Amino acid sequence: MKKLKKHLVAGIIISVIIYLGFSVYTDFNSVVSSFLLFNWILFPVILLTSLLNYLFRFIKWHYYLKILKINVPLVKSFLIFLSGLAMSVTPGKMGELLKSYFLKEMYNESFSKSSSIIITERITDFISLVMLAMVGVYFFDYGKVIVYVTGLFFLITVLIISNRKLSIYFIELLEKINLVKKFIPRLKSFYEASYNLLKLKPLFNATVISLAAWFFECFGFYLVLTNFDNSITLLWALFVYTFSTIAGAITMLPAGIGVTEGSLSFLLIENGLSESYAVASTILIRIATLWFAVFIGLLGLLKLKKFLSNKEIDVTDLRNF
Repeated sequence: MKKLKKHLVAGIIISVIIYLGFSVYTDFNSVVSSFLLFNWILFPVILLTSLLNYLFRFIKWHYYLKILKINVPLVKSFLIFLSGLAMSVTPGKMGELLKSYFLKEMYNESFSKSSSIIITERITDFISLVMLAMVGVYFFDYGKVIVYVTGLFFLITVLIISNRKLSIYFIELLEKINLVKKFIPRLKSFYEASYNLLKLKPLFNATVISLAAWFFECFGFYLVLTNFDNSITLLWALFVYTFSTIAGAITMLPAGIGVTEGSLSFLLIENGLSESYAVASTILIRIATLWFAVFIGLLGLLKLKKFLSNKEIDVTDLRNF
């Protein structure tokens, strides 16, 4: 929990500095005026779109548990999933391995097996984001390199994992290295689980679920933007949000802080939105998505701690798994 607190405090401080920096650069008073012009009655609806994103991603999480025959009651599965949202501010979201920690502590499930779910979740998230972004690339002819290279990387990753012969060959090569040899059984367990999750049917189903999840957040962004400019289309909002999310994620920075905000504001300004409106829109959507997710995740984490009241949760202590 101490590690989590440090990440949260660091993330909040960095975000506040970035948001203030954007506001001062564009004109702080104008940004404040933009917030006052925003229709706050609509904000709960925007939060609802984020909740729908989490709901669909939970459906994918529980679907993966079923595939790997990890039997967890629905309510506890939901709480474990929510706990992962609290780790959104960790580098590359790798703190979401906390979900595997809970599965190990509560149900004695192999960490190497369940951690494949977290990795596969990220893969299908990226695939769906790239698919949504490619629609914008086609219509707006912007960001081709980043979107295509990211898509190609994850396509190759899926193809390699799906090729059992090739993957086993690489694992056997690693087995010849003395320093790595002792980790091979866990690596094989991780691979077998990943292979099952990335078969054609699960891959298709998970990608469709992910598409629905991320579309809802894109729609929430669209609702924010229409408060400031009615001429902005859903397609443009969808592209700006997915492209900026991809740009932030590939940096491996905690929650893509700085890069995601910069991309959102830059693209909005490039499309003709005033600087103050662009910055206000960026801050609003990050509160409604990133920081709302962290808040919801903390609630789930606090609830789960009751099941592990006699143990100290340290997401960095994975040596025994």
